[in-house]
Amino acid sequence: MKTDEKTLKRVYRMPFSAVYPHYLTKVERKGRTRTELHQIITWLTDFDDADIERHLAQETSFEEFFADARLNSNAPLITGVVCGVRVEEIEDPVMRKVRYLDKLVDELARGKAIEKIRRS
Repeated sequence: MKTDEKTLKRVYRMPFSAVYPHYLTKVERKGRTRTELHQIITWLTDFDDADIERHLAQETSFEEFFADARLNSNAPLITGVVCGVRVEEIEDPVMRKVRYLDKLVDELARGKAIEKIRRS
């Protein structure tokens, strides 16, 4: 699926720190923890807690955030629908990575076990 240029530019520039509180609220509302959220972010990006905090403090854009990440080799196993779009059909690599993270957060909030979310 092709994403229009206007949307891509907006998402590329969006600070990770602007979305992170929404991820945290979503998972905590469902009884999950910040630690679990960081576990899935770490699995996807290979960032440790200090890296995540640095990106939050520096208000790193999603483009920079994922440029700095070492994406997990099993990330392509993340499939399904986020916001009505199949993750595996997203053509733009940064948008696909953002949706990978969205999908993992959704799965965590729905109560899926961390081991299954990690697809290992």
